[in-house]
Amino acid sequence: MLVRNTIRSRYQGTVLGWVWSYLQPAIRFCMFYFLFQVMIGRGAGIENFAIHLFAGMVVVHFFTETFNGGTQSLVQNRSLITKLPVPREMFPVARMLVAGWHTIPMLVILVVPCLFLGWTPDPVGMAAALLGFTLTASLGLALGLLFSVGNVFMRDIGKVAQTLTQFVTFSVPMMYPFTLVYERFGEPIASWYLLNPMAEAVLLIQRGFWTGTTSDPEATAAVHLPDHLFTRGLVMTGLALVLLVMSQRIFARLESKVPERL
Repeated sequence: MLVRNTIRSRYQGTVLGWVWSYLQPAIRFCMFYFLFQVMIGRGAGIENFAIHLFAGMVVVHFFTETFNGGTQSLVQNRSLITKLPVPREMFPVARMLVAGWHTIPMLVILVVPCLFLGWTPDPVGMAAALLGFTLTASLGLALGLLFSVGNVFMRDIGKVAQTLTQFVTFSVPMMYPFTLVYERFGEPIASWYLLNPMAEAVLLIQRGFWTGTTSDPEATAAVHLPDHLFTRGLVMTGLALVLLVMSQRIFARLESKVPERL
């Protein structure tokens, strides 16, 4: 019910309705294609750079909407929380599901040009994409739970979450390739850079979609993706799940004070 009502309210009063979910990312992709493929060329020497960029945008959008939406979910649903004895974790979870629902059209917009460029799904690539989305969902929900209850006690937490998500766009290899980080700063900084779980998630999604659109996918993966991609992805997903459990426990200890604070 929460997911359905949230989706309906977003398009309430519009003529096109849910079509906007496809139209907006399609326009965004066309803009990136024209800018990076037509005007600039192959963006920093990267083949099909528009796909490279948009693949990262899909997972970044999923994370930021899950994180920001989850952070605001308790405050925005204060009328339900103060009147009904409902499990309050469902509000951040509902916002994650809404974020996932709005990510589906972006995936469709991504897959269509990938197919046009000769991309065919492979088991390794699909496993990488699934791992990337699992990492993103776990991390986004964990932070959403933690920040949502914090936002009830101190509204500045919501502003902190918005500020943090602004850094995500520029702290992942989306507008630039990972190789650029390695070339500019060398091995130590590049290793620290890869500790960012969202950078790992973006690289996993690019392995699932972007590399398959290039003329030589294996060579592209060898040159532009770091070593031990799956190992780091599994470790970070495990850590994100641990953080999710810890966040839920903190949430459970504080949620009894939520109604009076709202």
